[in-house]
Amino acid sequence: QVQLVESGGGLVQAGGSLRLSCVASGRTLGSYHLGWFRQLPGRQREFVAALSRNAGDAGYADSVKGRFTVSRDNAKNTVYLQMNNLKPDDTALYYCAASAYGSTWSRIPSVYGFWGQGTQVTVSS
Repeated sequence: QVQLVESGGGLVQAGGSLRLSCVASGRTLGSYHLGWFRQLPGRQREFVAALSRNAGDAGYADSVKGRFTVSRDNAKNTVYLQMNNLKPDDTALYYCAASAYGSTWSRIPSVYGFWGQGTQVTVSS
């Protein structure tokens, strides 16, 4: 069992940057594919970015490609989401997630068995 705790969210103006962190405890993150998702009230959870367990394969939603970068530091048991050139449409509750299944990451939330509590990102225009 792995526990995930996100941090780094906040209020930022459009064009600004934030770096989200997700620290794991209980198990080493090196065993998991890691994903970032976001959600607005009343909406389905949306894939943002993900990274395979060996960090050799990463994927991004089209809406964030070129602006967001996902990375991991297995020694610190932490996964990061660097978000640059933020837009008001990026406003959401951001979650990190971990999956032990498959050969690589997935865009499907139900594949991920472990989730953090979320961190709020608000981008003002």
